[in-house]
Amino acid sequence: MYDDMGTPVHLPRPPRRVVSLVPSLTEALAGTGVLVGATDWCTHPADLGVSRVRGTKNPDRAAIAALAPDLVIANKEENRELDVARLRAAGVPVWVTVVETVPQALDSLGRLFTQALRVAEPGWLGEARELWGGAPAPVTATVAVPVWRDPWMVVGGSTFTGDLLRRAGLANVFDGDARGRYPRVEAAEIRADAVLLPDEPYVFTAEDGPEMFPGRTVRLVSGRSLTWYGPSLVAAHDMLARLAAGI
Repeated sequence: MYDDMGTPVHLPRPPRRVVSLVPSLTEALAGTGVLVGATDWCTHPADLGVSRVRGTKNPDRAAIAALAPDLVIANKEENRELDVARLRAAGVPVWVTVVETVPQALDSLGRLFTQALRVAEPGWLGEARELWGGAPAPVTATVAVPVWRDPWMVVGGSTFTGDLLRRAGLANVFDGDARGRYPRVEAAEIRADAVLLPDEPYVFTAEDGPEMFPGRTVRLVSGRSLTWYGPSLVAAHDMLARLAAGI
């Protein structure tokens, strides 16, 4: 079988000891009973009782190996190629996901459950397919989504977040920006009907960010609702519909 990168992954039997290096996939797999390890950034579900293996960009490979996993799950954007290569070199199978659109996320999740883990798709995935499987909603507003400050960085094109917003009727003004998927910008460039300030990876608060955009609509939003693919896709649908209607 092959992961989303097209890399063969040899799994002679269904994995029963899995380590997740992707917070959204940790949440997605929490109900399978196979998770034995996750990163320090894996905050959902709140009562997840597994070993921690440090961060997404600096995983403790020795701690991962000590857990004797049948499979490690990573993501092309979230994790470093070097860590994936070294885990594989140590004999640990790694399944890498690639997600830049909502349909891609839904298909990737389906393959992860049915092909990699060889379990049935969870009910929330079917619900997410129904909610997000139709045509994108008509555009009702333009938005910009900063993800870092000092320097300012925003969500650009070919991103899951941008596609999620567009399907909810919100057009990302930095979609197609020639500077890349997460361009560095000046604050004065961040102009849209609304500026959405998520709480990850940078924790924007009411005291940090909104004051940079006087006279413009600014919303503090859940980063999990904008960037995670998994059970949060269901809740994100209603949240983004309300947001689009209120801008």
